[in-house]
Amino acid sequence: MTPIFDGHNDILLRLRLAPEKRDEIWLTGEGKGHLDLPRMQAGGFVGGFFAIYLPSPVAHDSASYMAAMETPPYSLPLPDLITAQDGLADAFAEASLLLWMERAANGAFKLCRTAAEVRACIAQGVIAGIMHMEGAEAIDEGLDSLHAFHAMGLRSLGPVWSRPTIFGHGVPFAYPASPDTGPGLTDAGKRLVRECNRLKIMIDLSHMNEAGFNDVAALSDAPLVATHSNAHALCPSSRNLTDRQLDMIRDSGGMVGLNYAVGFLNADGRKTTDCGWQPMLRHLDYLIDRLGEDHVGLGSDFDGAEIPDVLGDVAGLPRLVAAMQAHGYDQPLIAKICHENWLATLDRSWGG
Repeated sequence: MTPIFDGHNDILLRLRLAPEKRDEIWLTGEGKGHLDLPRMQAGGFVGGFFAIYLPSPVAHDSASYMAAMETPPYSLPLPDLITAQDGLADAFAEASLLLWMERAANGAFKLCRTAAEVRACIAQGVIAGIMHMEGAEAIDEGLDSLHAFHAMGLRSLGPVWSRPTIFGHGVPFAYPASPDTGPGLTDAGKRLVRECNRLKIMIDLSHMNEAGFNDVAALSDAPLVATHSNAHALCPSSRNLTDRQLDMIRDSGGMVGLNYAVGFLNADGRKTTDCGWQPMLRHLDYLIDRLGEDHVGLGSDFDGAEIPDVLGDVAGLPRLVAAMQAHGYDQPLIAKICHENWLATLDRSWGG
């Protein structure tokens, strides 16, 4: 089975919202969602980035808001900022759950803090988890909590989700739309980038608007990485990356993880899940052509998005590999996409 290393998932939120079911969700599987430990093992999932994510408390998460995304075109307002005071407890709870997942898995899962630990886990058949923060709401302006989360294991951080923070501005959910939607990093955001560089915390650009992307590119001494994004040329969502952005990522030695969310895959922006493999393969072809075969990986957004029916969940990953083979990708290229490029990017981002 081809090993799969993944750029993004949201199982921590599922666990936090159902504390009475966390053993079932993680250890035995509840028959819902995209991820659990048995299905990861069955699908060849060998590791990935586990996101600390705070849902917006009001309009964004309402049924009417999400329903608007079913019928493009749409342009939805950014949700309100969440303060560090309001976000810290929930973010800490999700970080703690990742530590609990390690204990509960009894040796089958490990929270990794270095690239060497990730590689060792994969060699030993242990699933490697990386603590990621999707939106830096829980980080205070003085960055004290950044150091606390780093001590817990934080090694990847997106300064914004699709709402503002004290550090910058995310892109709204809009189709068709450009990612050029607002101002760049704040002064605090620039300090955050520099401190993440110093601590070797990878910076994720997947939800960053274009001005913020440019600021990170100008400031950062690390490879530019978008953990779960697609090509704007094929699906003109504000969440996808333009050719110029892809070129900058390539030139920095960074990479892009293919997002499985159908709203960012389908050319018409619709959340049609009976789309087959073609949208995923089109984006992979385009990203490989633009970035080169050493800078493209997978970034599923499992448990955070609607994904193609043909994939279903993490146990369907061997079917994705088979689709790549049928599409004409040879085994060395498949290995790069599925895990080798992510491991090389961790080496470049974190050092030895």
